[in-house]
Amino acid sequence: MPQAHDLSLEGKVAAVAAGPGHHFSKPLQDRIVLVEGHGVQGDAHAGPFVRHRHLARRRPRLPNLRQVHLIPCELFPKLLRAGFEVAAGDMGENITMSGLDLERMPLGTLIELGPTAIVELTGLRTPCVLIDRFRAGLKRQVLSSAETGPPFKSGVLGVVRAGGPVAAGDSARVRLPSISFQVLPAL
Repeated sequence: MPQAHDLSLEGKVAAVAAGPGHHFSKPLQDRIVLVEGHGVQGDAHAGPFVRHRHLARRRPRLPNLRQVHLIPCELFPKLLRAGFEVAAGDMGENITMSGLDLERMPLGTLIELGPTAIVELTGLRTPCVLIDRFRAGLKRQVLSSAETGPPFKSGVLGVVRAGGPVAAGDSARVRLPSISFQVLPAL
């Protein structure tokens, strides 16, 4: 598990996206509003109970640990070198970040976004078959072949602990958990 000195604790919001429909990609926005305990205002995945279509069919009263999807923009050049052109919002993320190694952050990490919003990390985004429907072969690129580190490179998921507006250019400040670090589980 990474130590606190191994992780960058400051980054930036590169882009924000949200959409009311259950589509793989999300349209970019000038700003989004995070709502405490709910998610991104007007987004298909917002709500207190799970909104992921597959999970919601099986367990509709499951708490929504997937209210916000964050992804590092540093992933995009790596995918481009592998032949996949991917831009902000394309992989369904709400917040595209720069400067933070999101998948290595521990469970319970708090990310302060903009003036007031806070997202608590709850897990790694598990890549599904929809990634290959978006771009054939892309799923293989976001699965880690390394023995150490996170098994997936498709962002992280979290819940909104404090609401507020978030826009490209906003700061992102990390508050690591004060208790022992636990690896983010696959969600």
